[in-house]
Amino acid sequence: MDAIPEYEFVSAAACRDKKVGNCPQVAVNLPGVVALRDSERPETIVTMTPDQWVTLTDAVKAGEFDLSA
Repeated sequence: MDAIPEYEFVSAAACRDKKVGNCPQVAVNLPGVVALRDSERPETIVTMTPDQWVTLTDAVKAGEFDLSA
């Protein structure tokens, strides 16, 4: 069985307030891997390549996943 990588997850500055509940967390400490998890479900980790991360963040910035619309 492969060992689980040692991801170093961080939260966005807005999520560091103790009053904020769940927040997405990102780890970029391993070369070639971006890992994501929800702070309320830290056992579930989604990984992608840095190129996929750029595609995702560009889409978010462009409003493709705007839930307020």
